[in-house]
Amino acid sequence: MKIPNLSLARSLVETLPSGAAGLFNPWRDRCPHDAAGNGPAEKLDRLALHLDCHPEFILAGEAPGYQGCRYSGIAFTSERLLGEGAIPRIPALTGRLSTRRLPFSEPSATIVWKTLFRLGIADRTLLWNAMQLHPYRPDNLWSNRTPTPDEIMLGKPALQILIETFPAARIIAVGKKSEGLLRDMGIPIAGSVRHPANGGATAFAAGLKDLM
Repeated sequence: MKIPNLSLARSLVETLPSGAAGLFNPWRDRCPHDAAGNGPAEKLDRLALHLDCHPEFILAGEAPGYQGCRYSGIAFTSERLLGEGAIPRIPALTGRLSTRRLPFSEPSATIVWKTLFRLGIADRTLLWNAMQLHPYRPDNLWSNRTPTPDEIMLGKPALQILIETFPAARIIAVGKKSEGLLRDMGIPIAGSVRHPANGGATAFAAGLKDLM
């Protein structure tokens, strides 16, 4: 089956390093906890399907998390949501993405998609990150850490490609790290909203509704 926007997905991923210490590239690195049939190629295919739209909005978060993009290949998207068939343009999973006993369910992913559907913009929104590699602690693959300023800069080329590909989309920064990178790049944004993590769900939803 021919997958739309696969070339765009590849061009984004090719800007990112592979095998960097403490940084996991979901679309090029292989995780020991990937389930059979969920390697880099499968994650790239899902990313391409997600990109197959004419977005009105691009939400740019901070960085992938181990409960979401590390296994799904899509920002703010968890294994549980994909298994439920809850994500536009992506068929419901027929198998597992990780070897964890239960599918990962990322709180931020659940909040983001719930809000997008409530506002009626789920089909018109792309999700991305300022830095597209999963930053983790060296002693634990299933951990998240704040990316360093130098690591954040690794996301600039892919972010530039994405925004140039969809020039009509309104860019919304999710969190201060994303807002800082976008402003540093001189990219006009429609606004910024609170990141939904760490008690930010209500402020995120309210901020996004205001920007609509």
